[in-house]
Amino acid sequence: MPKKRVITAIDLGTEKCVTLIAVIDEESGDLKVVGVSAVPSKGMKRSMIVDLDLVLATVSQSLDAAERMAGFDVKSVYLSVSGTHVSSRNSKGVVAVAAPDQEITANDVERVIEAARAISLPADRKIMHVIPRDFKVDSQEGIKDPVGMTGVRLESEAHIITGMTASLRNLEKVVNDLGLDVDGFVFAGLSASEVVLTETEKELGAIVVDMGAGTTSLSVFIDGALEYSGAVPVGARHITQDIALGCRISLENAEKIKILLSGEDFSPVKPQAGESKEDLTKRRKKADRLDLARHDIHEGVEELSKKFLLEGVMLPRMKEIFELIKKDLDKRDVLDKVPAGLILCGGGAQTVGMIEIAKRVFNLPVRVGEPTDLQGLVGDIKGPSYATSIGLLLYGKNKIAVVPASGGMGSILESIDLKGIGDKIRGLLKSVLP
Repeated sequence: MPKKRVITAIDLGTEKCVTLIAVIDEESGDLKVVGVSAVPSKGMKRSMIVDLDLVLATVSQSLDAAERMAGFDVKSVYLSVSGTHVSSRNSKGVVAVAAPDQEITANDVERVIEAARAISLPADRKIMHVIPRDFKVDSQEGIKDPVGMTGVRLESEAHIITGMTASLRNLEKVVNDLGLDVDGFVFAGLSASEVVLTETEKELGAIVVDMGAGTTSLSVFIDGALEYSGAVPVGARHITQDIALGCRISLENAEKIKILLSGEDFSPVKPQAGESKEDLTKRRKKADRLDLARHDIHEGVEELSKKFLLEGVMLPRMKEIFELIKKDLDKRDVLDKVPAGLILCGGGAQTVGMIEIAKRVFNLPVRVGEPTDLQGLVGDIKGPSYATSIGLLLYGKNKIAVVPASGGMGSILESIDLKGIGDKIRGLLKSVLP
């Protein structure tokens, strides 16, 4: 019986830590989720580790629960990375084709991506992804896969995503302390886009807005390629904090109220035939009342106005969040190149009023991205809040996909990560040689 290939994804956020374990079906090649766990995060602030011991306990708890469900231990994991320390840039590389009278080979493509990767970086930053955007063979532009074509000069533009070295090392330390290896760091916005974006939306141009509790990750696709990756230091927890302050209640109950409101009906109460103004007013007051005691929320306040919570507290904060996102995207000059609009995911995407505010601020189409196409224990991981962790599984599956015999683009997109393996081998040799 062939050995099962296992992929483990850990999405460590400000609010919760999600661990998913999946196996790849040997016959169909499909992913089957066999272990799921989500626990509250401790020791995190704005997607950054602020207490290593608390984070270690959080990840250990989440991993143990997922392993018990799966029935086996895992050896390595893919980790999501978010936070404002993540940044990106586009870089170009040029090489001469090794044999101009022959076809462009996979080796030529690797060399041109290496050339694009050669950028000067501060010592405190590390490259997480080098993703080719497109290629140019001699004077022909917009080529997605140049392997097999004939030419003399090969150019490539690559999208490079970097993170702060210290943050990545801290994440790696947490995983290593649990006896595991890191298969890869994956930017949360890129991971989420694996499962919420359609190919048509990528080609048209779209923005993935992955709204977590502490930060919001952004991925902009134009003409089928990544144009910009980044994050803004605001998230859904800011809305919760405003509810807590505005109503003078605890953060825990403010979060409960925010979730409750997302399931409430906010459609206007219309007058009925022969109904008096007094009866209509009573019905409207009753419809606007949120009974806290009925939902087991005891804070000395028996009821709250749904209209006040939504229009007076939540909508102004949501508008501010989207205006900050718009300001960030305006600097990159991308908003007039994304006719497919915004795809919202992450836990914050489920907040009531989010879609309407986003449409108003951006004047673009907006929808909530729902991850699909998974087998196994999918009942526990439905909804946009699991987009990043499910995307990590698909990212891992694509990375260990069988290399095509022709050495096509599928094997190359991020093959330059092999450089890290070479560095490890060199370090090992230095340690054993005199």
